[in-house]
Amino acid sequence: MCPSGRSLLPTTTSSASSCFRPAFDILDADRDGKISQDDLHSFYTDIYGGGEGGDDFIGAMMTVADTNKDGFVEYDEFERVVTGERSALGCGAMEDVFKVMDKDGDGMLSHKDLKSYMDLAGFSVTDEEINAMIKFGGGDLNGGVSFGGLLRILALDDSVSN
Repeated sequence: MCPSGRSLLPTTTSSASSCFRPAFDILDADRDGKISQDDLHSFYTDIYGGGEGGDDFIGAMMTVADTNKDGFVEYDEFERVVTGERSALGCGAMEDVFKVMDKDGDGMLSHKDLKSYMDLAGFSVTDEEINAMIKFGGGDLNGGVSFGGLLRILALDDSVSN
């Protein structure tokens, strides 16, 4: 995450690059400067042990992030996704992900929404882990978690001080 004292004025690519470069480098398994489907598959298999539906999830991630459609996610594309920068169509990628996860369209991710999405993505999580995600995101177990809470869970909200 960027230091808490960053300016609200537009920044150059080089200063913004330092914010998310470590996350990008972790996903770029073969260190070729771009993220491929193989890189993502290696990462998620190592972290979560893979699972059924994982390839569909990775394909969806690539579709959202690979804006120039060359089959790879370069750093600038990665940064646009994680910062929620709006595309020419006016839809932030993270907002789109949230809307897909929010099955009932109420603007909150319930326990059921999160569990369903994690299962679909091939991640084996317990009910207790889902509850912990909701609490970490600032939500409650009855109402769920908001879009801002999802960003906090994913550590994309730089106001997190934990």
